[in-house]
Amino acid sequence: MSRSDASLEPPLQDFSIARRLVAEGLGTALLLAVVIGSGIMGQRLSGGNDAIALLGNTVATGAGLVVLITVFGPISGAHFNPAVTLVFALRRELPARLALAYALVQMAGGVLGVWAAHAMFAEPLWQISTRLRDGPSQAWSELVATFGLILTILGALRARPEATPMAVGLYITAAYWFTGSTSFANPAVTLARSLSNTFAGIAPSSAPAFIAAQLAGALVAAALCRWLLDGRAARVPRTGDDAS
Repeated sequence: MSRSDASLEPPLQDFSIARRLVAEGLGTALLLAVVIGSGIMGQRLSGGNDAIALLGNTVATGAGLVVLITVFGPISGAHFNPAVTLVFALRRELPARLALAYALVQMAGGVLGVWAAHAMFAEPLWQISTRLRDGPSQAWSELVATFGLILTILGALRARPEATPMAVGLYITAAYWFTGSTSFANPAVTLARSLSNTFAGIAPSSAPAFIAAQLAGALVAAALCRWLLDGRAARVPRTGDDAS
């Protein structure tokens, strides 16, 4: 997701732009393969019980995120998400042109990941989802989900950078269940999932509201974290300190 302590991992600048873009594209592709593939597997094995299917989808996605962020974090920051990339660009931790390139390879990687999952389960590669996810509650869920994701990332990087992969994986695992939308929280994931008419799909007509809410949630979280986490308050003397 990014990094803040050079002692924990190699600086991102140690990797070429090409390697960083490949890491973002490949990581996003693998993430979508996990999301779509586990959704298909869960639905096939659940006997029509959507709760069981969602549980399988949830566990696989959360676990996959921990692994993917751990592997690709030292190379590209492991954003896998245009909303995350936008936040780091606004924080001037990523040049604007590179941020745009990140977003493009994330979206391309997401589509490739969907196709990879379809191929593994003998599904038609080209699909358009018919699963509607409409309404104000769904959009609000995505705003809350993305707000929480950005807060998790920036908070973990501020306090315990080495715990970021686990923190993100656990947050998404929880958000699958406490949000009405099952926490897409990612514009690239949303677009890619519109190309899968499976358990994890979303109808293209529902995607714009999701993406708008995700970007709004990311911006609100970035603004809050700038004040909450990045500010430097005057040190309050503790009892026993020498005030002289």
